[in-house]
Amino acid sequence: MDQPTTMQRSIDDLRARREASLHPGRPGSAEKHRAKGKLTARERIDLLVDPGSFMEIGGLRRAPSTGNPKEQRPYTDGVVTGRATIDGRPVCVYAQDATVFGGSVGQTYARKIADIMGLAQKTGCPIIGLADSAGARIQDGVAALASYQLVGILNVRLSGVVPQITVIMGTCAGGAVYSPAMGDFTFMVEGTSHMFVTGPDVVREVTGEEITMEELGGADINAVTGNAHHVDESDEEALESVRRLLSYLPSNNVAEPPRYAPTVDQSNEAMVSDLELELDDLVPAEANKAYDVRDVIERVVDDQDFFEIHSRWATSVVIGYARIDGRSVGIIANQPAVNAGTLTYETAEKAARFLRTCDVFNVPIVTFVDVPGFMPGVAQERAGSIRRGAKLFYSYVEAKVPTVTVTLRKAYGGAYATMGSKHSLNDVNLAWPTAEIAVMGAAAAVRVVHGRELMQLMADGGDVEALYEELVASYQADHNTPYPAAERGWVDRVIKPHETRVEIARALALMEGRRPDPPLRPHGNIPL
Repeated sequence: MDQPTTMQRSIDDLRARREASLHPGRPGSAEKHRAKGKLTARERIDLLVDPGSFMEIGGLRRAPSTGNPKEQRPYTDGVVTGRATIDGRPVCVYAQDATVFGGSVGQTYARKIADIMGLAQKTGCPIIGLADSAGARIQDGVAALASYQLVGILNVRLSGVVPQITVIMGTCAGGAVYSPAMGDFTFMVEGTSHMFVTGPDVVREVTGEEITMEELGGADINAVTGNAHHVDESDEEALESVRRLLSYLPSNNVAEPPRYAPTVDQSNEAMVSDLELELDDLVPAEANKAYDVRDVIERVVDDQDFFEIHSRWATSVVIGYARIDGRSVGIIANQPAVNAGTLTYETAEKAARFLRTCDVFNVPIVTFVDVPGFMPGVAQERAGSIRRGAKLFYSYVEAKVPTVTVTLRKAYGGAYATMGSKHSLNDVNLAWPTAEIAVMGAAAAVRVVHGRELMQLMADGGDVEALYEELVASYQADHNTPYPAAERGWVDRVIKPHETRVEIARALALMEGRRPDPPLRPHGNIPL
């Protein structure tokens, strides 16, 4: 039998190394992993990206030897990195492999993540991290902690440059939590995702409190606190949600979001669907009656397709992505079904953060307003509602993307100014005939303005109720309508509810290609 050549031996060695990198964990580790309802790192990547598109980078890389002949130095070092496509668009991906040292972070591990993040920066494509790690690798000592900072530096440098998405698909603890927190979007999975700064054992030792991983940092807890943007029931659903999110976003901050075929005939107002006609009767005329603003959103956006994020945090404001006439838009809407849509310091921060994310990635903002004001109370004031509420006003003023606001019903006081009004440099403001743009509701205004008159009438034995109802009706007709604001140019058009979709599409088309800043010029061209 012929002896293998040197070249053949080299090829066989490379194949063996490649095989080792595909199955780097201890025997049976992948099966134990799947028994928990979790996919392996490579299975997750295969589900996330287009079939056959993943090109692994650093597949044969491993930690340098310490000279101990018994040490394990598996290929991949616990993380798989590479480049692929999603819907034909390039992305960079890293997937932590919990079957290798529990996915613990060491020096080589962190360098691989930093390198793939650097490639995302160079090529201008999103970076997606699939997190499943036991934390810092104890054997690496303080160098493991420095590894977290290496990744964190890249998070900061990529912020506002390319979308940064993290999917927590196992444990994310200690210093590792700050990387997803500094990114743009964090996804979690029910039952198998956990994210916390200090785990149950540390909590028990320091405070004596007994608590489970799920109670401390499960998906539900992180969704309620605002750490998780979206929660799914399985690895498969979470990865599909990431694909869906990317369909609304550009690859980087100088690109435009994907555009799909227009679905609105802007030249024909008669082409109104039955679904849009339902808007005419959807919102109760009575200002104190609740409804779900999602019902409005779904009748305005393309294909009733609304991708809500932060659905469990600060729920009196609804945010998410959709398309109108094929264009990606970010939706911000007051939710009258929760506390009458009242703004709080948390809802202001939620909306402001989302607005700024849309602004940096060139996604226009559509705002639906039905807000009675800011939540009163000692707790709100002491939590900094003034400072934190100002973030939303600031974000609208600073936004450079097209902004369109539709006032559905209430728009009272300081909340009116905060929710995308003309006074915050909004581009196009529309209002339904039911809109009440005023300092406060008619009933409250009458009590303030005519309080003494009504008390005097009561003392004289007059019909207070009749006068009160007359004054409320008069104030409502004179002040709590969209027309006083329209007369001053603060509302561009008062439209019928079923016209909302077409009017928003027209506004977005009008502002397409607009320049957010005036162009530089050497001088004006005077008539000579």
